[in-house]
Amino acid sequence: MNGIISLLTETGIPFAYDHFAEGDSPDPPFICFLTEGSDNFSADGSVFLKVSTVNLELYTDRKDPDSESKVEAVLDRYGIFYNKSEVWIETEKLFEVLYIFEMEESQIWETK
Repeated sequence: MNGIISLLTETGIPFAYDHFAEGDSPDPPFICFLTEGSDNFSADGSVFLKVSTVNLELYTDRKDPDSESKVEAVLDRYGIFYNKSEVWIETEKLFEVLYIFEMEESQIWETK
């Protein structure tokens, strides 16, 4: 499986880890992602498999089914099970569509 960077590149939507630097934020749509925590698998009292919870946040200035479809098509293509929620952020005047999924930690930063 490709890492998250490769997957996000396939969407064609600009992205950054956690946030864009002040003044560098592109016009919507754009994506911010971060690893929120872990759900590791243990064996014999130690971590056997490191699994990270990934939050992928799609920001748009209007409801944008096309951008959502791009993100979901890539996640679906790689068999990534996700949950999705949506909220309007009044202070930013942006919609945030949040995709939450798990990925092996070793795969997150892979480039191929």
